[in-house]
Amino acid sequence: MSKRPQGARRRLLAYKRRTREIRMIAKGLASTDHPIMAHIIPIRRCNLSCEYCNEYDDFSKPVPLETMKQRIDHLARLGTSIVTLSGGEPLLHPDLDEVIRHMRRHPIIAGMITNGYLLTAERIQRLNHAGLDHLQISIDNVMPDDVSKKSLKVLDKKLQLLAEHADFHVNINSVVGGGIHNPHDALVVGRRAVQLGFTSTIGIIHDGDGQLRPLGDEEREVFLRMKALEKRHYSRFNWFQNNIANGKPNDWRCRAGARYLYICEDGLVHYCSQQRGYPGIPLEKYTVADIRREFLTEKGCAPNCTVSCVHQVSYMDHWRAPQTLREPQRPVEAEQQLVQID
Repeated sequence: MSKRPQGARRRLLAYKRRTREIRMIAKGLASTDHPIMAHIIPIRRCNLSCEYCNEYDDFSKPVPLETMKQRIDHLARLGTSIVTLSGGEPLLHPDLDEVIRHMRRHPIIAGMITNGYLLTAERIQRLNHAGLDHLQISIDNVMPDDVSKKSLKVLDKKLQLLAEHADFHVNINSVVGGGIHNPHDALVVGRRAVQLGFTSTIGIIHDGDGQLRPLGDEEREVFLRMKALEKRHYSRFNWFQNNIANGKPNDWRCRAGARYLYICEDGLVHYCSQQRGYPGIPLEKYTVADIRREFLTEKGCAPNCTVSCVHQVSYMDHWRAPQTLREPQRPVEAEQQLVQID
């Protein structure tokens, strides 16, 4: 196939994605009774063991396909706009393509976060056919080291395959902080991503509770230079990182548990990957009442939080509904307070 028809097809698909994203924003502005984004774990096992990561193991079995379908169906009933598969390493799930197809049978934008190691040309084509919309790879350094094996040296051939074959949007996220030995590696990674036609972002590695680790002078300089590489995109609402880079807390209304859900492999709803355990309600029992309660619940971890996806989906509602409930609370207690407020 010539490059021109391939380019035309990709532009058409990108236009259709952007149209669906605009509808997502309009829907989110019209109502606060549904999640904007959910991260769901199809498998906790990972083929890597990055030193800073607390979101994987080396033994878990994949969540059965029918269970994944049931969870996706319930997220659709709740009105969830974006569902992102994470892990662990989602490409280890034997039925991943069918999981993505099932997501796309609903009006859901399908995303995935992967370390990229298992990508081949054939695997990328299967993701195209399944209907994947967005894929993100985090690359931590140029050369693998004791902190992370997610290096540009290892993954560059995978990136070239994505540039050649992927019909979905690809974002490459580089990182600073958290023991990364050479902060300037982030710039090399970001420039390579842009060169290949991808979007590029930078993340600040948090501690085990998802909390702020202030950057040093060199890391802060790299962070500011990387920000200049970032292209305009709906997910680039990350002004909060400026405060994080300078070691300052953010004043914001975290809508975790409402606009953002994290569903673990056991099917429980959590605030995020770093605040697992609450509310801890099975997804199949999660209702609009839970969404309304958590929308109004102030999270004590919010000021120093670095979890960007939660920040991004919460921006839509920063201007409305001051949070009047306090956590931790049991759901029954919070529901009683909600009734009193209404």
